[in-house]
Amino acid sequence: MTNTPQEILLPYQKAWMADPSKVKVCEKSRRVGLSWCEAADAALTAASVKQAGGMDVWYVGYNKDMAQEFIRDAANWAKIFHKVAVKVEEEVFKDEDGEREILTYVIRFQSGYRVTALSSRPSNLRGKQGVVVIDEAAFHDDLPGLIKAAMALTIWGGRVRIISTHNGNHNAFNELIEEVRAGKRGYSLHRIPFDEAVEQGLYRRICVQNGNDWTIEAESAWVAEIRTIYKDNAAEELDCIPREGSGNWLTRIIIAGCMIDGPPVIRLALPEDFVEKPESEQRAATRLWCMVHLEGPLAALDPNLESYFGQDFGRKGDLSVIWVLQKEANMTLVTRFTVELRETPHEVQKTILLTILARLPRFRAGAMDATGSGITLADAARSAYGSTTVEQVQLNNGWYREHMPPLKAALEERTLLIPKHADVMADLATLQMEEGVAKIPKSGGRSKGTDGGWRHADSAIALALAHYAATWMNPVKIEFQAVDLGRPAADLAGWEMEPQSAFETDEDWGASGRERDFTGF
Repeated sequence: MTNTPQEILLPYQKAWMADPSKVKVCEKSRRVGLSWCEAADAALTAASVKQAGGMDVWYVGYNKDMAQEFIRDAANWAKIFHKVAVKVEEEVFKDEDGEREILTYVIRFQSGYRVTALSSRPSNLRGKQGVVVIDEAAFHDDLPGLIKAAMALTIWGGRVRIISTHNGNHNAFNELIEEVRAGKRGYSLHRIPFDEAVEQGLYRRICVQNGNDWTIEAESAWVAEIRTIYKDNAAEELDCIPREGSGNWLTRIIIAGCMIDGPPVIRLALPEDFVEKPESEQRAATRLWCMVHLEGPLAALDPNLESYFGQDFGRKGDLSVIWVLQKEANMTLVTRFTVELRETPHEVQKTILLTILARLPRFRAGAMDATGSGITLADAARSAYGSTTVEQVQLNNGWYREHMPPLKAALEERTLLIPKHADVMADLATLQMEEGVAKIPKSGGRSKGTDGGWRHADSAIALALAHYAATWMNPVKIEFQAVDLGRPAADLAGWEMEPQSAFETDEDWGASGRERDFTGF
């Protein structure tokens, strides 16, 4: 009876083989069997006739042992599949300059195609056709050159597979991963950390292979042993987290290149005793602040452009930052204004947020920090506009891994424009690579802002959320009617308004201008 990959392979291996992408990339843990799985695909591809998708397979490992192991695995798979390999042999040929003899390992099939293991010189791929497998790509001397040579094979229907564990976050392989995540390359991306491989049956398969009985206790002991072996390198070798290099995630040159004059940074800083004021006075004061400080920026929004927002939530210590973007006809995202709220109670934040959202023309999507107590404000916005328009985001490594690279790409390409402001610069420059993702560093990351208050890169996260809303979310296209700010802003938060209290003038409520501050009621 002929065995099939579906009967033999684990789920992540099946997913890799089933992916028909012209170019696919995998960042993986050590020893999860992906090269072994790719050898199965190579045997099936080379054993097939042209009409069934058959073609040559060129395997590029970074040393002789890898080449021999891959050829041996491909030959074993051919036997399992009952595909007839004519023979396995060594060949020596000259490089393109005719100066160097190159040893290769070859399996020839009756189909006329072959599986060949080459050395990693890019020139060895010139003139070839078929599938290229670049294994442990992070360890090749000239990965960019190798990929460039491999891509030539795709012109005539070839395919490229790039597989590796990590070798530092400034390695060409990790840079490739970041570009794929940023959407700069239309490649398929797979990620196989060690723990996920174990969950999908890796140790069970090892037990079957070795004739041992599987138990949860034995699996736990085995996992602990493997992690002990790798010790301080476990994050990179097993968890697909490249080790850290030096320097910040964004250079100040990149950040400055996206900064423009015009978008105001609007600030509200409340005294600690504000929450002790009568509720009616809090509501009236909030309404008046919205009328004084938000009317101008909201009225200046282009009514013909789509609007988006992001909010990073803070209550004590950290800022809450609301970031508003509009998408121009050339698809550039332009910041219209940001709002920074310091020591601001939930109800005041809700009123300010809903006042803004009610006035956004062609409001398409927003993303809000819903970790911790931020969920309360996110619930209010989602209740008002629906889950297809307002997304509650759990800020974790998975989210950062997926959505920070596109933000960096937008800033590098200047398709995202931000306020020219020292605190925005400082917040974005604070982001660093930790645990394989760009985020606020666990240790440090706090700085004094130009207003004298502490910051924790809050505006950087608000920008990331706004960019995510504008580029990744798929909201229902609903036109929301603009609301005249003459209507009580606090009505939007379910409040009945009281008289405006004694706060009537711009002088009482903070300075107007590009950066507006309010430091107390």
